[in-house]
Amino acid sequence: MRKRYKEKEVQALVARLKEEYEGVVRGLREGQEELKEENRLLRARLSVLESQRSEVSVALMRAVKEGERIKEESAEEAEGEKRELLLLAEKCRLLSERLLRKYPDEEDCAEFKTFTDALRAHLGEKTEDEEEEDTGFNLDDVLNPKEPLDLGNLCKELGLMEEDP
Repeated sequence: MRKRYKEKEVQALVARLKEEYEGVVRGLREGQEELKEENRLLRARLSVLESQRSEVSVALMRAVKEGERIKEESAEEAEGEKRELLLLAEKCRLLSERLLRKYPDEEDCAEFKTFTDALRAHLGEKTEDEEEEDTGFNLDDVLNPKEPLDLGNLCKELGLMEEDP
């Protein structure tokens, strides 16, 4: 069976439903406003972060270029210093040869030659001893022989002449 409602009951029910609905709508509007505010704050933060990212990107590119420039300058400087050291080593070698020719029995001259050979070896150049080992031929011994030169034996040693049977 159907129950009949009185007008007052219906009005009270409508008023209560209207109040509940208005509360729900008010809550949704407040939530919407909060979301709008949060969205605005997040967009502002995003804008700041994007500008910082571009600044960092530019700074990184500058740092890479500066690093490459410094590396190139360092390599050029090192190459220049190596050339200077090689020139110094060559001057030391020439001086050592001159001193050894002039004072062949002096201990200081031999020590200076040892130092010069060590310097040249450290710089990646071959020392006179290594050059002699490579060729098996010492030009200084030929130009300044320590004993009488026997060309026959020399040619045999070099394999330019067969030995006599």
